[in-house]
Amino acid sequence: MKHGIKHYSFGQASRFVLVTLVTGTGIGLSVSLVASLFVAGLRFLTDHRQSMSERFSISQFDGGSLVPMLWLIGAAFLLWGVRHWFGIVRWHGPADSIFGAHRLDNAIDVKAGIGSNIGAFIAMGGGASVGQYGPLVHFGATIGTYIRQAFGNKTIGTDVFIGCGVAAAIAAGFHAPIAGIVFAHEAVLRHFSFRALTPIAISSITSVWFGTAIFGGEPIFVLDAAATDLLPMVPVLLASGLLFGIIAMLFMLALFKSAAIAAKTGFPPLALALIAAVICGFVAIFVPEILGSGVTEINIIFNGGYVLGFLFLLFVLKLLATSLCIGFGLFGGVFSPAAMIGAAAGGFIGKLMGTLGFVTVPHLLPIAGFAAVTAAVVGAPISVVLVVFELTQSYEFAVAAMLAAVIATFFTSLVFGHSFFDEQLLRRGIDMSRGRGDFELQSQSISHVVSDDFVALPPDTKTKDAIDRLVKAKMSEGYCIDANYQFIGKYALHELLSAPRQSGLVPYLIVDPVVLDHGASILQAMEVASNFVGETIPVIQQENGRMVGVVSEADIFSAYLATQSRVHALEHG
Repeated sequence: MKHGIKHYSFGQASRFVLVTLVTGTGIGLSVSLVASLFVAGLRFLTDHRQSMSERFSISQFDGGSLVPMLWLIGAAFLLWGVRHWFGIVRWHGPADSIFGAHRLDNAIDVKAGIGSNIGAFIAMGGGASVGQYGPLVHFGATIGTYIRQAFGNKTIGTDVFIGCGVAAAIAAGFHAPIAGIVFAHEAVLRHFSFRALTPIAISSITSVWFGTAIFGGEPIFVLDAAATDLLPMVPVLLASGLLFGIIAMLFMLALFKSAAIAAKTGFPPLALALIAAVICGFVAIFVPEILGSGVTEINIIFNGGYVLGFLFLLFVLKLLATSLCIGFGLFGGVFSPAAMIGAAAGGFIGKLMGTLGFVTVPHLLPIAGFAAVTAAVVGAPISVVLVVFELTQSYEFAVAAMLAAVIATFFTSLVFGHSFFDEQLLRRGIDMSRGRGDFELQSQSISHVVSDDFVALPPDTKTKDAIDRLVKAKMSEGYCIDANYQFIGKYALHELLSAPRQSGLVPYLIVDPVVLDHGASILQAMEVASNFVGETIPVIQQENGRMVGVVSEADIFSAYLATQSRVHALEHG
């Protein structure tokens, strides 16, 4: 060790680099293959569903078609089967990836992750108004977790495996390798180190290279336009950024409100999914554009399509349809719907300003809305701006997207939360703002630091004998327990010294001392110890009152320092 930095020998460094290359490349190739097949499969099902709507005239209704409703109903039944097959109580998504990356014990459930990805594919293939990128992100994290578990790799941290999978999924989905790298660090890992950056970069770039070589390199979003002077639009972008932040907050609130309504009904998952399928299918008879992830509609909006009134209708209906689908169990992501909601809102504002006689830069506000609403929902403004830059190859559009995105994200972080995923975790009792250190302390039981080195005496002991035992043990405190190890109380040497030597021990017991449950965490022990004065704290089994040992403040502090050291090595190694 030199100046706190660990240096490796040439052989050690070579092996570490080789492991990094193999890890990054392996995860990148695996995730790229699945992500590309996932997107290609959705495209095939979408095209097939649309062609069926056109072919079967018997299903035509008032200019629309009942085929999408039938597909959605079929998807609801298949989702019910996936739930039972994989034993899924709730669908898993990016929030679980984020939490897993912040736990040293790697909390991602591989089986639930794979089942959730299959469920998302079914829902989107059936036409549900949900996105594809959230499920792909969690699938990437799941693949990273599985590879780490399968090969037992201890050289690279568990969070880096998750980050590699996430970066590969974003890169493959958007054909944007830089955005994939930044998204893994910004939205999931939330720390930066060279040990993490190298495999994640390899994974992201490999994913795009492989996907492009095998499946072609057409970008998801296409914008054939160039931005002119943006200076006159700065006030508009500042104001619209705030508006987009409000829209993002409304979208996230609607998602949680829909889930709350579904929970209050008490209906089983199949019934809830069928309700969402029928409602969305009925609305799609008149506005089929609300179905799916919205990628096609976003491209149309980017290139000036749709009239003013329809843009507003699309923005409102997409927000409601996505909230209904996700809240009622037609599982999928929120990235693409947020992007479509933002693009539609931006297109509406731009055309409204044009109608009122204001001069605007064409395509600018749809791009700004796309970036701002998405960034606020997923909590990754830099990543989303990089997506815009890599897709448009326009510095001007990227700057405009950045201005609107940071305003929107700043607003939602103040009035709502860091992101939709962080709020999901918070409602499960997981506060991401506390950081990786607190999560680790909370996951560690005090059983690892409990000591059996204490003086324990029965209640019929005389004070003289208690004093002698404490002096011999060089302790200032002892404990009174019965023959069944039931905790009765605590006694202190300074109190006994002033008592008659032949007196019983019971009158001098502290019967309500500070205690810890044997199932408490190190973090809980720290909170208890912060208000404790004494030598040791008794550890009690609350269910039966038996004493199992003691912990000292020094033991708790040592566990805390060891945890902080591991976290520091993880984040800065």
